[in-house]
Amino acid sequence: MLGAPGMIQSFDAVIVGGGIVGAACARSLSQQGMHLALVEQGEIGGGATAAAMGHIVVLDDSHAQLALTRYSQWLWRQLAATLPPDAEYTQRGTLWVAADDEEMQQICRKHISFKKAGIPCELIDAQSLARIEPALRPGLTGALLMPEDVVVSPQPAACFLLRQANATLVREKATAMGSGRVLLSNGDELQSPILINAAGEGAPALTRGLPVAMRKGHLAITQPYPGFIRYQVVELGYLKSAHVTTTDTVAFNVQPRQNGQLLIGSSRQFGAQGREVEQGIMARMFERATEYLPALPSLSIERAWTGFRSATADKLPLIGPSIQDETLFLATGHEGLGITTSLATAQLLADLIAGRTPAIPIGPYLPSRATLS
Repeated sequence: MLGAPGMIQSFDAVIVGGGIVGAACARSLSQQGMHLALVEQGEIGGGATAAAMGHIVVLDDSHAQLALTRYSQWLWRQLAATLPPDAEYTQRGTLWVAADDEEMQQICRKHISFKKAGIPCELIDAQSLARIEPALRPGLTGALLMPEDVVVSPQPAACFLLRQANATLVREKATAMGSGRVLLSNGDELQSPILINAAGEGAPALTRGLPVAMRKGHLAITQPYPGFIRYQVVELGYLKSAHVTTTDTVAFNVQPRQNGQLLIGSSRQFGAQGREVEQGIMARMFERATEYLPALPSLSIERAWTGFRSATADKLPLIGPSIQDETLFLATGHEGLGITTSLATAQLLADLIAGRTPAIPIGPYLPSRATLS
């Protein structure tokens, strides 16, 4: 903690944002021997991280997305043995389900794409799908099984990552950052040649003109129903809904937790301001989920909540130096993939700062690809 108002302290790097991305950045930079400060007024991992599903998934909307998600999934696998039990790291696997022949054709194309990339996957026909997930409605055409996809409890994972970092935790609100300085709400100032904006939904307030927009999402969780479903099950239409920016969307996405609870999603809203749970959106979300899981209305819902994702127009995060300020680096705009790509984001930044060649090309994620004005 810092002392009297007006104090100035210097660090090798200052990270603003204590979500899972900021915590991962602190861990990676700390491993390079850097003297760090992490600024977070609230709970570690208490914002968008705590509101997330914790689905560590490989996606192939673009070559850059595939490279980033696969690299990060590999990094999570290297970390798995050291994660604490409350992180609930589980290689759950994902079933992308097809509702009709057109969607099954897309499933087949994705199967070919993943196979070419050397990523394990398996086509599941309708009969096999009904056998392995009997709670799904009859008549689904088939599915794609991604056996290496993982589930993790996001907030405990974020806390673990920060514990692994040798960082000074500053429990204040950052009111401004740039030109090697972070100003705090108590009047103190942190100075460093390296500033990292990993503030998630708060990032645009600290870096003006940041090309990210907030997308509100709803989730709900049931009482425990062990064995109700086996895999994380997602409709293929989820990928379509993720690209819609002109209207509110919902899609079927259900995840079984270790204790048998079911995490139910998902929704996306642009322009929504309040954090309240919106009953209209929840009703649409449950109606959509019931189309795939007919028994869902008979389950007891324990609670529901919302969170805000920071999204970019091209669906790729901003990772790397700002084009406005040579001291400022960005680690934001991950939208629904912040948990998945947190470790890769941190490692790419650490490699860039250390002058090392990253394991994957960083060009597609650099802020210079976008116009910051």
